[in-house]
Amino acid sequence: MLREKIYIASDHAGFTLKQEISNFLSEKNIILEDLGPFCNERCDYPDYAHLLSSRIDEKSFGILVCGSGIGMSIAANRHKNIRCALCNEPLSAKLSREHNDANVLALGARLCGIDMAFEIITNFINTSFSGGRHCVRISKIEEIS
Repeated sequence: MLREKIYIASDHAGFTLKQEISNFLSEKNIILEDLGPFCNERCDYPDYAHLLSSRIDEKSFGILVCGSGIGMSIAANRHKNIRCALCNEPLSAKLSREHNDANVLALGARLCGIDMAFEIITNFINTSFSGGRHCVRISKIEEIS
């Protein structure tokens, strides 16, 4: 794994998949901090996207799960230095790391099965940023605020 720690959060729609992902990562002895929610009662995805995004640094990754992944990714990307990628298959997860230095992964629980989510996460956490020409592009993302 490329980072020391992973933060994970969801809303009510993503709760069950978040739990499955937490178990998957724990079995791999990955340091994981679950930021909630801790039950599947209705809650608002921006609250959890903002909480997780505020914790991300160069030593951590984040995983956000909601029904589609769209709301979480939009909310997370409002934060400076967050590059949240919504991925529905493993190749986009790999490319989001190689080309975009994504540090947060968003998943849609209603669109992605458990096994696919595990493949996506494995690609995301095990792929390095390739740097080079992509560094200039990444710096251009942060220019607008």
